[in-house]
Amino acid sequence: MKLSKHSVLILGATGRFGEAAIHAFRDAGWRVIAQSRAQPSYFLDGVTYLQDSIFDTSAIVLAAKGANVVVHAINPAYTKWQTQALPLCRAGMNIAEQLNALFMLPGNVYNYGAPMPALLQVDSPQQPTARKGLTRCNMEAEMAQRKTTGLRSVVIRAGDFFGGGNGNWFDLVIVKSAAKGKLVYPGPPDIMHAWAYLPDLARVFELVARCSIDNNAAPAFDRLHFAGISLTGTQMLAALEIALNNVRRANSQPVIKFARSTLPWGFIKLAGTIVPSWRELSEMAYLWTSPHQLSDAALIAKIGEVPATPLDIALKNSLALLGFSVATH
Repeated sequence: MKLSKHSVLILGATGRFGEAAIHAFRDAGWRVIAQSRAQPSYFLDGVTYLQDSIFDTSAIVLAAKGANVVVHAINPAYTKWQTQALPLCRAGMNIAEQLNALFMLPGNVYNYGAPMPALLQVDSPQQPTARKGLTRCNMEAEMAQRKTTGLRSVVIRAGDFFGGGNGNWFDLVIVKSAAKGKLVYPGPPDIMHAWAYLPDLARVFELVARCSIDNNAAPAFDRLHFAGISLTGTQMLAALEIALNNVRRANSQPVIKFARSTLPWGFIKLAGTIVPSWRELSEMAYLWTSPHQLSDAALIAKIGEVPATPLDIALKNSLALLGFSVATH
């Protein structure tokens, strides 16, 4: 592990992106301060853990004195986005301002809405068609506006996460029933969809942070896109079937043909009138019918080569974290 003069504060460190960010920055030699509401399930050497509320600005600023970067990895529950996402982001910006640190936000494609172009550029028009998209636009607008008060910030936008933690489309839907020989894809099989392998995305955050500090190359407000891995549903399910059968073969189980199905969006929309979490899901159904990929041209121009784990290895690692691994005897 390299030694670094840099220090990072990760807000929401027990979430799936927060944990990936801890590993990426720590492995690159940064001093890491990890804040979370809940106690971590495990502790890493060289990481300072905080359980102060993100709204206790003075306590966090004191504990993170000297931090060059603040990574905002806090993501509220899906049903609480409208009331919590912007206040939490604002609290993170307050902390970054007082630390005079670069504020980094993992973004997503919600901003572009259902009419999004097939290839998303950093300057593509943002036309949100769902409440979460509007919230995301408001978060980024405030980041941009705060450059007038001295905040330096960057949004790094990516597709759907996989490869760390629970609570995403990959584990909650697609491979949820894989142990029973069934894969479920949320949309039509021929639509291109953007994915982000979390360890790669976290490494991108570290590289952008280091570049911005070492080269004094951080504009007051910036947007970058992480292209990640773009696949149609057919391509994703085919790659998953190979990966899952590799595990079965290694465990002396027969190779099988996985059954495939999709989500009953009509029923989910109807049930959403009474079940809040289903209402939130149905509002985002367009993400699976609007083909999209992200252009990472601006990111490459900034950091050069972008981390890109081969799909077969990314899926193997992701499945292992969900319990699909070679049994030990």
